[in-house]
Amino acid sequence: MGRCRARANVGGEVRPAAYGRITSLAVDPIEKKPLACWNPGTTVLSLGGYGCNLRCPWCQNHRISQVGESEVGWRELTPEQLVSMASDLHKRDARMVGIAYTYNEPLVCWEYVRDAGALAHESGLSNVLVTAGCVSEGVVREVAPLIDAANVDLKSFSDETYRMLGGDLSCVKQCIEVLARTPTCHVEVTTLVVPGVNDANDEIADIAGWLAALDESIVLHVTRFFPSWRMVDRGPTPVSRVYELADVARRYLPRVRVGNC
Repeated sequence: MGRCRARANVGGEVRPAAYGRITSLAVDPIEKKPLACWNPGTTVLSLGGYGCNLRCPWCQNHRISQVGESEVGWRELTPEQLVSMASDLHKRDARMVGIAYTYNEPLVCWEYVRDAGALAHESGLSNVLVTAGCVSEGVVREVAPLIDAANVDLKSFSDETYRMLGGDLSCVKQCIEVLARTPTCHVEVTTLVVPGVNDANDEIADIAGWLAALDESIVLHVTRFFPSWRMVDRGPTPVSRVYELADVARRYLPRVRVGNC
């Protein structure tokens, strides 16, 4: 079993062991993803599985993202069943526009996102991806044409911080680049401001400057941290500091939002 707890070596072939194993299912406002500038006022059928390829000590969803199949309750939901459920919800309420792959890291079972996403488009539904983006370029290119809107969690602009989390900054940047260059995909980015980790003006300026050079239309969410899981040794990010850093980002990007304030 891989470190993500969702993929396994079976007879010498890496397979998505957690394919179709769903731990969380809910109809959410699109703003909760968060997506601020894509179909406001609509909802999506959000689902999550288990597993993640990062180890963020402040993880808000650690009860599903940092566990394996034996540590969490799950039920089987095929792509066909998922899309049928979403289609029924859409027929009852046209504001329910599609499916969001979220909660844990959906791309640890990217094949499920691909298969369900293709069926969703055939049924006239949209696909939303909420990801940390720490995946290979081939995976992103495989799913990007199926994604109508994405929010990528850019945790830091420091290679050292990403190494601490078990990830790779260059992979995340590449993911954002591929999605941003996909004409049919709307892209927003979230940076959780963790005191003592990524709350320096220069780091937020570097993030915003890089995003602006890539595409000025990208929305950046500057979000407040709250203690969770293995990081309870500090208090929440001061609200005033979140607003200060949002102002720093606005020097480069026209669309900056604050979150958790």
